[in-house]
Amino acid sequence: MKGKLTKAVTFKIITDGIIISVSLLAAFQIRLLWEVIFEEKEISNIYKLFFVNYLKCLPLVSLINIVSYYIFGFYNKGLYYAGNRKILCIIQAVSIAYVIIGLIAFMSKGELLPRSVLLISWGISLLSIILARYWAVLWRTIISVDENLNTAKSDTRNILVIGGAGYIGSALLPKLLDAGYRVRMLDLFMYGKDPIQHILDNEKLELVKGDFRRIEDIVPAMKGIDKVIHLGGLVGDPACAVDETLTIEINLTATRLIAEVAKANRISRFVFASTCSVYGASDEILDENSSLNPVSLYAKSKIASEEVLHNLQDVNFNVTIVRFGTIYGFSGRNRFDLVVNLLVAKALKEKKVTLFGGDQWRPFVHVDDASKSLINIIQAPIELVSGEIFNVGSNEQNMTLTEVGELIIKLIPSAELIDSGSSEDRRNYRVKFDKINNLLKFKVNWTLQMGIEQVINSFSNNEIINYKDSIYSNVKQLTETEMNYDSGWEERLINKIDSDINSAN
Repeated sequence: MKGKLTKAVTFKIITDGIIISVSLLAAFQIRLLWEVIFEEKEISNIYKLFFVNYLKCLPLVSLINIVSYYIFGFYNKGLYYAGNRKILCIIQAVSIAYVIIGLIAFMSKGELLPRSVLLISWGISLLSIILARYWAVLWRTIISVDENLNTAKSDTRNILVIGGAGYIGSALLPKLLDAGYRVRMLDLFMYGKDPIQHILDNEKLELVKGDFRRIEDIVPAMKGIDKVIHLGGLVGDPACAVDETLTIEINLTATRLIAEVAKANRISRFVFASTCSVYGASDEILDENSSLNPVSLYAKSKIASEEVLHNLQDVNFNVTIVRFGTIYGFSGRNRFDLVVNLLVAKALKEKKVTLFGGDQWRPFVHVDDASKSLINIIQAPIELVSGEIFNVGSNEQNMTLTEVGELIIKLIPSAELIDSGSSEDRRNYRVKFDKINNLLKFKVNWTLQMGIEQVINSFSNNEIINYKDSIYSNVKQLTETEMNYDSGWEERLINKIDSDINSAN
């Protein structure tokens, strides 16, 4: 395994080892009782032989099982199967282990491990491993029922949105308010209050101006809150490259601080906005269990944050990671440092759509659908989303940049498509969105063409005066805003991510 074993992984391995040894012992005992009762053998004659064979078999059986479990991802925090798929994975891992053990037993001519013992041990191990993996879900269900019995005593519809005046947040807040939630928003208002101007008079909305990097702002914001949606952070490769230390502080250090305070306040659900950029460069179609190959500090900071949050996860603190695709379209706070929005603006104003690396794949998703997915997650049964990672987007919107450019030219025929060859951006990834579609029944409302038309209409209606204005760009806004930093442990974790990637390659 990469790096040091976490306490949670060590505990799982020890637990599985105990299950394997007890299952094997039980199988030998059942075989022993059979021979004594039905074959009328003397227990004194066979007990010692069985016990000696048990001790001989145990190291081999345990080793093969643990190795098989590891190969199938039992101890990998990237494995987040659910329901029937998870059970199938367990059956495969246990069964393959015992097939290997059976071949070894066959070569020993049954002297080491009788076939009946092999089959009984397989059955007991399989049932026990499944139960061990699902006890936490059962326990959370019991707790959830208990919480429902006490809803009269506490309001569980209080949500803290961190970064609510930003690109995704300004699309999310109206949805939360319409759904009946009481929303407290913590934001530094770097982009002002204009993105949420239309909901400022809503009595269910509470604005708190503060810096989520500072504990004195975080602690009071958590009071009386049941759920946290953390959207705050520096977003995008260019913005994160401006000041690497500041990026680590905002995207990683602050995330741990926020999560630790939330956990201390017994907040039941914590939803964290990550990115599909963590997949980096790959020719495969990727899902939530695929290997990560980040090519930017932005992606590495998100992977490190995910790791921090998974380490804090427990039965009372339920974390959900949301990996958004490449977002486009308009919300309360519009942006033109996003590839689709920018290319449309250039096509309209400069009559050119210039591509760099047109063969690169991206998974696109409209900002409105991105915010909609967060509603699905906080309203889903907790056992479906606790500890889970969800890619957010749609399979149909996996497109190359050239395909995006061609679609823009189709809608703006007066513009010219120019392919300038390769790009310094090494990202290239296609992503599967089956998990959130199947598990949470999430479907997007927007297509890429609809998003392009939305941007075109905004220009036609003179809603956008100058798309190059700094207010529409994270990079420009960041360079014009003075923000202090104080680094430490987080740089070591980023270096660890680098080390793990190099080891994998």
